[in-house]
Amino acid sequence: MSAALTVWIKGIGTWAPGADDWQAFREIANGAAAPGATTRPVADVLPPNERRRAPESVLLAAAAAGQAVRMSGLDAAALPCVFASAHGDQVITDYMCTTLATAPTELSPTKFHNSVHNAPAGYWTIATHCHASSSAVSGGETSFGAGLLEAATLAVADERDVLLASYDIAGTGPLGEMTSTTGPFACALVLSPRPEGALARIDLTPSAGNTGAVALGDAWMDDIAASSPSAQAIPLLRALARARPTALRVAAATGLDLHVDIEAVS
Repeated sequence: MSAALTVWIKGIGTWAPGADDWQAFREIANGAAAPGATTRPVADVLPPNERRRAPESVLLAAAAAGQAVRMSGLDAAALPCVFASAHGDQVITDYMCTTLATAPTELSPTKFHNSVHNAPAGYWTIATHCHASSSAVSGGETSFGAGLLEAATLAVADERDVLLASYDIAGTGPLGEMTSTTGPFACALVLSPRPEGALARIDLTPSAGNTGAVALGDAWMDDIAASSPSAQAIPLLRALARARPTALRVAAATGLDLHVDIEAVS
């Protein structure tokens, strides 16, 4: 077994159908509220013009990331960031493939601009004037775990606070038939190598094997977890919302799990 990576969580953000921010998610997780109606993700970190033209994937990632950074009280401009997604923007990818196959001269430059996998990272770093490093991670169905491992490794190795944002949207067309993403979801964590001001401590230990999805016994959370690769974060988020010591596993690659021990900071 490998040595554990220990990081502290200083900020959390979420957007899920029925809970459009971390406060709403936490109330649902603790039985204090039921899932409600959600609206278009509020990515208020982006300038108004950018918000209007940004695709759903960018809005989701920026909304969750903005929540997490605000909670942390840190300066987004100084935070290295990792953006993780299984498939990027499937709607735009489907559009691109269809247009290239049928009318390539009609391809939208704006859609092309937004089709790249690091588009959310680009929107975020430009809007926040961030000159720290940024990464766009894709690990298929294990993208959240891969992003978590990447961000925690950066935090420990570089001794810097790091922002992780993981997001996916529903697929459309032939591409949507091939992927398992049927609904939107995004979450974000600000990870730190230091405990000051932290909400919780997590120890991540890479270990061989894949345990697969584990039912939580909550229909709403289980449905969301099954709808999006990024929603593999749901068990971790529920444990953070309940502020209870918890051990769980998160897939980070085929044949590789992260054993996660969570301890709330009083």
